[in-house]
Amino acid sequence: MLRKIRIALAAMFFVLITLLFLDFTGTIHQYFSWIASIQLVPAILALNVGVVIGLIVLTLLLGRVYCSVICPLGVLQDVFSWISSKRKGAKLRFAYSKPKTALRVVVLIVFVLAMTLGVGAIGALIAPYSAYGRIASNLFAPLYYWANNILAYFAERADSYTFYTVEVQIKGVATFVVAVITLIVVAVMAWRSGRVYCNTICPVGTILGFFAKYSILKPVIDKSKCGGCKLCERSCKSSCINIDGGEIDYSRCVACMDCLNSCNKGAIRYARKSNNVQADDIDKSRHRFLAVTGAAIATAMVKATEKTIDGGLAVIEDKKIPNRNVPIVPGGAVSLQHFTNHCTACQLCVSACPNNVLRPSQSLDMFMQPIMSYETGYCRPECTRCAEVCPTDAIRPLPKEEKMMRKIGTAIWVKDNCIILSDGVECGNCARHCPNGAISMQPLDSSDDDSLKFPVVNPERCIGCGACEYVCPARPFSAIYVDGIEVHRTI
Repeated sequence: MLRKIRIALAAMFFVLITLLFLDFTGTIHQYFSWIASIQLVPAILALNVGVVIGLIVLTLLLGRVYCSVICPLGVLQDVFSWISSKRKGAKLRFAYSKPKTALRVVVLIVFVLAMTLGVGAIGALIAPYSAYGRIASNLFAPLYYWANNILAYFAERADSYTFYTVEVQIKGVATFVVAVITLIVVAVMAWRSGRVYCNTICPVGTILGFFAKYSILKPVIDKSKCGGCKLCERSCKSSCINIDGGEIDYSRCVACMDCLNSCNKGAIRYARKSNNVQADDIDKSRHRFLAVTGAAIATAMVKATEKTIDGGLAVIEDKKIPNRNVPIVPGGAVSLQHFTNHCTACQLCVSACPNNVLRPSQSLDMFMQPIMSYETGYCRPECTRCAEVCPTDAIRPLPKEEKMMRKIGTAIWVKDNCIILSDGVECGNCARHCPNGAISMQPLDSSDDDSLKFPVVNPERCIGCGACEYVCPARPFSAIYVDGIEVHRTI
């Protein structure tokens, strides 16, 4: 019974958090963005003390249920391990192994140092939530979008517009490669050895493992009933049950309940550890499990088509990304330093951005962390989606009125690229589309009001939204582009 409850809860969390990275309508984010906020690393970075304490208390009560229920990368490993178990003769393939304590501690120290020193790329590579986010955003999302587009194709021919076509693109080659490698590594390790990733590499597993050793409820071996068949040991994907020694390494146990399900003697029960295990402990434990898990989830809930320029039948050359002196980050980021210190590169904001302006950085100093670019859209001043979904406080929520006045960069005119000079034609697209009226058109010849006009940017009114860069018809580089600023301010 406990195993079925755990699987049902894990499936619910896994599906919902995956949909956060797939949903391009914003519907899922509106109701379930709290699931990203209760992931341990994002909660720590966001200084969300309530969630952090809640997860620690949950672990002290029930063991590492976070790893088997809430963590999406943990559930993904269970999926691969389960598929592997369906092979002939592979159902009971595990065996007890000694803990890799030294390796776990070293990885945790490297992770903490990387996050403390602002080397977020290193920490993001092994943080479980971020690793899964990149997999979902870069690998699962394109498949989801293609399926949606197929449905949209047939729906349109049936005069139905329930579905609409969305653009499918790889937003960062390097990040895509990292996501593929991560998926392969996790899949191979889970296929062969179950939860070895959780108990050797994952820093969250190491942290929660320390508290799990002191959990109140845990799998307990009743030696008077145990026949030494080792079915529980061979079914333990954490390889933490040692029947010969009559012990369980609770720092590695993820409370998956597989051992309870495999024992046909009733020799393992999920209960308070004591010398004498009462016959009704399993029923009491089940009730405690349901009550505490329900309370933890309730507490966590409390706490916690892109438009393009129509070129008719003409082929329009794609724009290229300009060389920006300072990367552009969303308005709620406060500053470039704050953003890089808090972002775990989970890609949730990239998936959620309705304007398609966020994409993973390819530079080493911000590797895989999202930056803004305006080749295929611009940051609409009234849009706050990225701040709404960010679980780490790297992008802080802003009222829409304040977001519309938050300066994140400054537009710069590049004379040599402008079609006014290169083609001798009127334009003014940038001035017409600037939402803040920060661009005015001035005559090239000050003595002739009828001469061609060029754009002049007022940096005191420009917020860096990128509307001018997006609508500029110059190719391959826009004649006007936005350069970011180190510290954001309100104009």
